[in-house]
Amino acid sequence: MRSGFVAVAGRPNVGKSTLVNALCGDKVAITSTVPNTTRRRIYGVVSGDDWQLVLVDLPGFQRPMDALTERMQDTVDGSMQDVDLVLLVVSARDRIGAGDRFVARRVFSLGVPVIIALNKIDRLKHGHVASQMKTAATLGDFHALHPVSAKTRDGIGELRDDLVSLLPEGPAHFPTDAATDLSLEERVAEVIREKALHLTREEVPHAVAVVVQEIGEREVDAVLIVETESQKGILVGKRGAMVREIGTRARPEVEALVGHKVFLRLVVKVRSKWRRDPTQFERFGL
Repeated sequence: MRSGFVAVAGRPNVGKSTLVNALCGDKVAITSTVPNTTRRRIYGVVSGDDWQLVLVDLPGFQRPMDALTERMQDTVDGSMQDVDLVLLVVSARDRIGAGDRFVARRVFSLGVPVIIALNKIDRLKHGHVASQMKTAATLGDFHALHPVSAKTRDGIGELRDDLVSLLPEGPAHFPTDAATDLSLEERVAEVIREKALHLTREEVPHAVAVVVQEIGEREVDAVLIVETESQKGILVGKRGAMVREIGTRARPEVEALVGHKVFLRLVVKVRSKWRRDPTQFERFGL
């Protein structure tokens, strides 16, 4: 049997989490247009008859700005040490520049095979994709370069097959029916946070954390954490309209995860400067 860990690396907002979901065929990581949506290491697991691919979805490489982003970068650095190969993701829609080259230098220094995925090729002209592939090919001594669209799943099967072909022989690391290492509570919290990210703007998305307090037979209780009263006001909305909309959008996915209908109770609380306080991170699953 072949099995192993593949670090999914790249600068923020190149579509790493969407690509992990596409490769797994299941939603294991939340996505949004907000940079740094991924705050923790998440394992996405996909198994075949004689192989198991464990995709390590990571925060984007970045220069730390506070205790939270420092923790995120430490997660990236630590998770790179024990992987069998790297999937380096770059965006076909953006200039492949200094940020991508910084990440490339880091991953090519690990001494493991690197596959490059040129993501977001959908709705782009062939000439533009070809030009971006040529630029991506200069990033390092890669094993293969795949133009893909995580959104439309174009090229995903070929990319998965190539990743599997490089896995070392070994036992499965997770049960064959597992999709992720996240607990049910963590997956529910991430779904709720995703909907908050989609509905809010500017500083609010970066300040939101979610803690699930209880998952019962009829009710799921969760707390949305922000840093200021003004952020709380935005998240609650006029007469509670915003937090109700977050619940409305999250409920179908939460019910799919827990396996039955529930009442989703959301409360918004303030924890001043929580992103600067490492003692809060474990509570928030970071």
